[in-house]
Amino acid sequence: QVEVVESGGGSVQPGDSLTLSCVSSGSIRKVYGQHWYRQPPEKERELVAQITGEGDIKYADSVKGRFTVSRDNTQKTVYLQMNHLTFEDTAVYYCGADLSWTTASAGGRDVYWGQGTQVTVSS
Repeated sequence: QVEVVESGGGSVQPGDSLTLSCVSSGSIRKVYGQHWYRQPPEKERELVAQITGEGDIKYADSVKGRFTVSRDNTQKTVYLQMNHLTFEDTAVYYCGADLSWTTASAGGRDVYWGQGTQVTVSS
């Protein structure tokens, strides 16, 4: 009933910028928040940024001042603007959407994840 899709990854040089998008679709009733995680090569997945349903935002220390989270008025599309990219930002970036859904006969709440989008920073 719900699908989350990330896009916008690519290969860039140090200092460049990229904007990732995360779109949630389906029978969405309420959005409680979205999370951006990343998994660098051979490392654990780590939280990059998150935005609550009320619009409260938190960033990992490693991206503060360089990355910006924003969201459209429907709350179904969230963006991650990444500036001054470094080699250490190379990772697969994942979006998780905490939301509830409803149909005529059922409903629920869960965190739904996208398939990930690759960001590679190299010279």
